Amino acid sequence: MFLFDWFRTILQYFGFINKKCKLLIIGLDNAGKSTLLSKIKDGRLVQHPPTNQPWSEELTVGKVTFQAYDLGGHASARRVWRTYFPAVDGIVFIVDGCDIERLPEARAEITGILTDEIVSDVPVLILGNKIDKRGCYGKEQLIQELGINMHLSENVNTEDKSSTRPCTLVMSSVVQQIGYGDGFRWMASHIQDNGRNN
Repeated sequence: MFLFDWFRTILQYFGFINKKCKLLIIGLDNAGKSTLLSKIKDGRLVQHPPTNQPWSEELTVGKVTFQAYDLGGHASARRVWRTYFPAVDGIVFIVDGCDIERLPEARAEITGILTDEIVSDVPVLILGNKIDKRGCYGKEQLIQELGINMHLSENVNTEDKSSTRPCTLVMSSVVQQIGYGDGFRWMASHIQDNGRNN
């Protein structure tokens, strides 16, 4: 068994087989999590009822295969997010950029994730979703409203960025297939560099 695991690790290192990892897709209810997973899975837009229990889909980006979990976003579902943290390799937090009234609630959840020691080395992709809708906040407005400026990788003022958790905000529209592809490619590149997953 040891020899098989060693050989698989070598093949992964040289890019001959996909790296497998666990990815959480989280955010408040109605942000677009289930719609995103369905769109990635079979290319169809499906209007989902609120997610009542966790479900997952497998997707491959480059040389990374994600087992992506949608845990739901209603208040009771948010209580279980943290139980998944010890085994996760990446977090995608989806924010409805048009739901201005709930941005303080989204901010509280994002702050909790970005300050949680359990996932301090895990890449975090924040998707500002629904840019196709009128009244959606722009990137700079969303950064300010969510209070994430100091957490974004591109804004960290330190010489040694390797010790900083990768975090970025990508504006997106699941409906119009804009942005989230770039976000997942960003995540794949950071997970490949991250030693957390074996």
